[in-house]
Amino acid sequence: MELVVASVEKPEVVNLILGQSHFIKTVEDLHEALVGTVPGIKFGLAFCEASGPALVRASGTDDELTELAQRNALALSAGHSFIIFLGEGFYPVNVLNAIKMVPEVCRIFCATANPVEVILVETERGRGILGVVDGVKPQGIEMEDDVVQRKDFLRMIGYKL
Repeated sequence: MELVVASVEKPEVVNLILGQSHFIKTVEDLHEALVGTVPGIKFGLAFCEASGPALVRASGTDDELTELAQRNALALSAGHSFIIFLGEGFYPVNVLNAIKMVPEVCRIFCATANPVEVILVETERGRGILGVVDGVKPQGIEMEDDVVQRKDFLRMIGYKL
C-alpha cells in the first residue's frame, strides 16, 4: 500500500466538486441534475469507472471544462470517483443538494474554489480517495470586524437578507 498526494489542476476562478459514486449511470444522472438545477450552467464532469473497461467517462456543457475534468479524473484514477468543474460565476452551493440527491452518489469529498490536494491510497487493485486538503490552514480566530465583514459579504452576494 502506498499513499499518494495529487494536486487538482484548475484555474483559480473555477469551483470543483469531488465525490464518489457507484455506477456508470452516474455521468448521465449528474449531467441531468446540473442542467436541471441551473439553466445555462457551464460545467464539465468526469467519472472513473471501476470495472469492465475501466474508462474515464465524461460529459458537460463546456468543452474546456470537460477536458479539464477528464485530465484530473485520469490523474486521480480513483475507482468510482467523479469530479465536476463549474464555469466562472457558477457555485457549488447552487447545485450541491441536487448532486447529493443523485441515487448513485455515495459521498462528497469537497466543493470549493480553493486549491485542492487529494490524498489517495494505491494498492495492487487500484486507487481510492482517503480525503482532501481544501485550501490553507486557518491563520487565527475571527474577531468582531471579521464577523461584520463575513455577514456583509454574504448579504452583498445575495445569500443572506
